[in-house]
Amino acid sequence: MTEAHTLQARPCGSVALVGAGPGNPDLLTLKAVRAIRRATVLLVDDLVGDGVLRYARRSARIIHVGKRGGCKSTPQAFIQKLMLTEALRGERVVRLKGGDPMIFGRGGEEADELRVHGIEVEIINGITAGLAAATALGVGLTHRDHAHGVIFVTGHARADGSPLHWPTLAACAAQGLTLVVYMGVASVEALQAGLLRALGAGTPAAVLQNASLTTQRHAVCNLGSLAATVSAEGLESPAIIIVGDVLCGLAQLAERAPSHRVA
Repeated sequence: MTEAHTLQARPCGSVALVGAGPGNPDLLTLKAVRAIRRATVLLVDDLVGDGVLRYARRSARIIHVGKRGGCKSTPQAFIQKLMLTEALRGERVVRLKGGDPMIFGRGGEEADELRVHGIEVEIINGITAGLAAATALGVGLTHRDHAHGVIFVTGHARADGSPLHWPTLAACAAQGLTLVVYMGVASVEALQAGLLRALGAGTPAAVLQNASLTTQRHAVCNLGSLAATVSAEGLESPAIIIVGDVLCGLAQLAERAPSHRVA
């Protein structure tokens, strides 16, 4: 019997796209923990904390498929093919992603590909890094005294896509929207220059690296000094940049005590 016939004869498995949250295993949802415990195969992103994997069964196969902005990554097409192959073998596959699979996690394209091939897909949300970063700073992204809403945006545009137009985003932020930027550290100079075309240099800003982890660090500044602050503090990916008046209290604290940081 050929391998193709063998695969067709076996019962079809399933795939769960599971958000592992910002890294701290205490922030996993109960539903995510149950899915991880059921999995026979786990495909794990780089940004998933080691503590999250303690919930995996000993017999599960764990395959690391690193995906991190600005770094060499496992090709997306290979990951999708691997999920499909394992599900067709009858495995219970968990695609374990940092943050939330549907917010800059490629969950949508993965779900579409699997459904085309008749594979059952379950999506389990996780706490996205932008929300975790704001909580770590002690601010509300939609504090009603300062913001009408929030914009989540990635600073890492697709290689075949149009570059982000930061002045347009700045104009939106100027109307009372908090701007939360994922994967923006590598392009922080362009980000800052574009935002300054519609926002004042004194607009509060913050950068937080490794939200929720023991290695968490942050710096509070203003938009005019954002790039210089990132460089001076040695802040690196994975990091979230927040810009907006919801940071006003933190900005005042930073002015009184410039050395204030989270270790």
